[in-house]
Amino acid sequence: MCMNFEDKPKDECGIFAIYSATTQDLASTCYYGLYQLQHRGQESAGIAISYGNDIKYYKNTGLVSEVFAGDILKELPEGDIALGHVRYCTKDEVSVVNAQPIVYHGKCGDFALAMNGKITNADELRKSLVKEGVIFQSNIDLEVIANLINKYTEGENVIIGVKKAVEVLEGSFAFVLITSTSVIAVRDRFGLRPLVFGTHFDDYYVSSESCALDSLGVDVERDVAPGEILVINNEGTKSYYMDNIERRPCIFEYVYTARADSVIDERSVYKARFECGRRLAEKIKIDADMVAGVPDSAVVAARGYAAGSGIPYIDVLEKNRYVGRTFIQPTQAFRENSVKIKLNVHKANVQGKRIILVDDSIVRGTTSKKIVDILKKAGAKEVHMVIASPIVKHPCYTGIDIETYDQLIGAYRNESEISKIIGTDSLHFMDVEDLIDCCKAHAGDTFCAACFDGKYPDNIEEKVLKRKGD
Repeated sequence: MCMNFEDKPKDECGIFAIYSATTQDLASTCYYGLYQLQHRGQESAGIAISYGNDIKYYKNTGLVSEVFAGDILKELPEGDIALGHVRYCTKDEVSVVNAQPIVYHGKCGDFALAMNGKITNADELRKSLVKEGVIFQSNIDLEVIANLINKYTEGENVIIGVKKAVEVLEGSFAFVLITSTSVIAVRDRFGLRPLVFGTHFDDYYVSSESCALDSLGVDVERDVAPGEILVINNEGTKSYYMDNIERRPCIFEYVYTARADSVIDERSVYKARFECGRRLAEKIKIDADMVAGVPDSAVVAARGYAAGSGIPYIDVLEKNRYVGRTFIQPTQAFRENSVKIKLNVHKANVQGKRIILVDDSIVRGTTSKKIVDILKKAGAKEVHMVIASPIVKHPCYTGIDIETYDQLIGAYRNESEISKIIGTDSLHFMDVEDLIDCCKAHAGDTFCAACFDGKYPDNIEEKVLKRKGD
């Protein structure tokens, strides 16, 4: 069972792919790329290697280091194309069946596929394919995409299958498909989920985040554009584009999901978070002794607030580095004390102090309440929380696991009501306009900030609710 004990929304996964000019040990390189994307998914991991006309793969539940422990990597063949994936489960149970990549035996031969996102019309498409005689082995959206690609493939031209399949998909998707000859990287027409492209000598790389490319010394060339189908093969690269492109990348990548050392759509995640903190310091004046951040994703914004306010930044919480973003506790007592397992207080730093505690977001409120409680029990005189994003008021239907209003503490409450529940001396959120402004790489950039403002691209919420009503 997938158990989430952190008061943060989760993205589904991370993707890493390689096209090499020479046959070599790509499994190890892919492993290190996935290791850098571990924050995007901790329930399963997998690697597929294309060699000759075959694809061999291994996947299992667990962290990258657990899945590929021992001699597993050595058992994967040398090849010239590789595809790796780390997954976070949403509604689906953690199992090897639902792990990625998946390998499909189709009209054009074998291909492997991995994705990040959520197809909002997947159930409808699945039912239609079943009526046509298709048999499904899992309940993941990706298998729907694979069957659609196979359905529309003409002869051995899988690119035609990809082009036609994406025309009927709704929701969000960044996916990579590998064949015996090509890597095909696809990003939905809104660019909701990130995907970046890089090179190293004659080799090509695709990754969910640039941090994975940087760690391997790969030169980041650019982001895969919203609506782009990027084909990589022995002829180099060629791009095709979908119709009705409307750039609306998910702003929560900058708030929480992405690693701070990544650059997404030409905007440094670190700089966006730092600017959010500095902007908050301009607008929210609090008389306090120190500024602190909730590790890890809020630390950069907290440093920005400290720089903007002139109040010193001091650590008050220490994170257990051996506990991931999600984990399973063996007993009810452990479950109830999950925050204490993950975070410990620097008592000497907080006793008698007035603290401005910066966090990136509040979703359910349970973790925030526990953090405030342990700080006050450690002797903090006051705890003022400053949140580097607006109140999360609306669900996400495109791949982050907050799909109902009843999961959100802020759905029907204001700042003061939330503050009373979590026990802060004051609570302050960022305006959505300021957040968008801080995350822009260019003046005209737009984002999907629907979890904050309810403005869904392509009327996604209306379509999802209508399908549920049907």
